[in-house]
Amino acid sequence: MPSSDFRAKLTAGLRASAPVLSETDASLNGDFRLNDRDDIDESKAIKEAAVLVPLIERPDGIHVLLTERAGDLSSHAGQVAFPGGRIDPEDADAVDAALREAEEEVGLDRSFVEVAGFLDPYETGTRFRVVPVVGFVTPGFTLTLNPAEVDEVFEVPLAFLMNPDNHERHSARWQGKKRTFFAMPYDGHYIWGATAGMIVNLYERSFAPASV
Repeated sequence: MPSSDFRAKLTAGLRASAPVLSETDASLNGDFRLNDRDDIDESKAIKEAAVLVPLIERPDGIHVLLTERAGDLSSHAGQVAFPGGRIDPEDADAVDAALREAEEEVGLDRSFVEVAGFLDPYETGTRFRVVPVVGFVTPGFTLTLNPAEVDEVFEVPLAFLMNPDNHERHSARWQGKKRTFFAMPYDGHYIWGATAGMIVNLYERSFAPASV
């Protein structure tokens, strides 16, 4: 199990309350961080979403649970992602939405999740504004994947993801323009884009050396 000091350090860097999904939030993170924000079509309405960043407390340390989205989805097919999706009108808040999506996508019962805090809101180039909800997950859960949404789940050691040497910057052309993004290839899985950007945000908030 992780030491109490390690857990305390991780938790201390998180936001204690959910970020407000506003246009003026100075802490807004997103795809534009490594690209020109002028490339974003801001005429499109913002879609509010939430994801669960599940930190599983294994005997050998903390592992992060990730999903590989179903290959036949209409958007972001086959990509690595945290469990999550749009915040529905029926959801009480971002936490409720993230926990509901985790239950629906991979069958993670919310009784195993202890919400620890939040990362900065993340805006994607497709105009989703996402609240990342960080939660410690107690082992002993059983997962049941929804094949309509998820092809696979896997775990990555938090130590790997929190090593800045693994925060690679890759580029590709999207809609005729070069786009740069964070990427963290791991054991045959390509973690990139918004998911990698949120992981970098976790590193910066909890583990990056303090500036002098």
